[in-house]
Amino acid sequence: MARILVTGGAGYVGSHTCKALANAGHQPIVYDNLVHGFRAAVQWGPLEIGDLLDQERIDQVIKAHRPEAVVHFGGYIAAGESVNEPGLYYHQNVTGSLALLEAMRQNDLKTIVFSSTAAVYGDPEFTPIPEDHPLKPINPYGHSKLMVEQVLADHAHAHGTSYAALRYFNASGADPEGEIGECHDPETHLIPLVIHAALGIRDKLTIFGTDYDTPDGTAIRDYIHVADLASAHVAALDHLMSGGASTAINLGTGNGYSVREIIECVQRVTGKPVPHVEADRRPGDPPILVADARKAMDVLSWKAKQSTLDDLIANATQWERGGRHFPLAKAG
Repeated sequence: MARILVTGGAGYVGSHTCKALANAGHQPIVYDNLVHGFRAAVQWGPLEIGDLLDQERIDQVIKAHRPEAVVHFGGYIAAGESVNEPGLYYHQNVTGSLALLEAMRQNDLKTIVFSSTAAVYGDPEFTPIPEDHPLKPINPYGHSKLMVEQVLADHAHAHGTSYAALRYFNASGADPEGEIGECHDPETHLIPLVIHAALGIRDKLTIFGTDYDTPDGTAIRDYIHVADLASAHVAALDHLMSGGASTAINLGTGNGYSVREIIECVQRVTGKPVPHVEADRRPGDPPILVADARKAMDVLSWKAKQSTLDDLIANATQWERGGRHFPLAKAG
């Protein structure tokens, strides 16, 4: 059993990865400031409260638990918000990652799996998008993640760190067993917003952009089940801890669905209509993001197994109908 420090482990993908780590025989140690995470999501190991920018606190936690590797989710993730608040994103995502890496260096901790994003590709020149596609982010969120990837490469060269930068596409769904799920405040991800409109949790859905160069005019994304993402982080960790080379890898399904197709699927799964209105495009949103996911299979022997659209929407709907209890347990 390996002890794994999981920054942002009280959040959406982080908490699902903690469950996957525990199921694989590892001991996750969550480091989270609970600004966007929830105590109730930390169920498979200890919680250490602290900010990613607090290098002294990170150092204390590393010394107390002596983890053998890090899985790094801590940071801000809303692309649209990053356009309006770029300083916040560079400070939290880049400066925070630098503090983490320096604490790792001082404690001779050399293995890290990093939560990156398909936003590093920007508006793609072609799809599906392979890892060697030009890296041209179009929003501060994508730029901040790409900067951290470069920092990781430089640390690997200078200090012998081994890393996997996992560029995942649209995280979706909820734990199939219903123990944890997606809960953002405010919620910005499409699938829960569509489900909220269907279930009456919100009045209506807003479709941002109906004039994209796509078959139905709405943006197309590659939606991957959060449980599949979690298993990929475990596979990447195992790859590095067994001596595998540092790498950047896409996590996706290779299939894209438009906003209108998501609405149709939610209506089919829930049996309810989705009231919606149309609005202008949001800044920083490319028309199509679909992964070429072959490298994940070649390097990690991993592929998405639970990411059929009906399955991930059914799991997400089960979670929403269960009451989305995390906000009641959130620590301030």
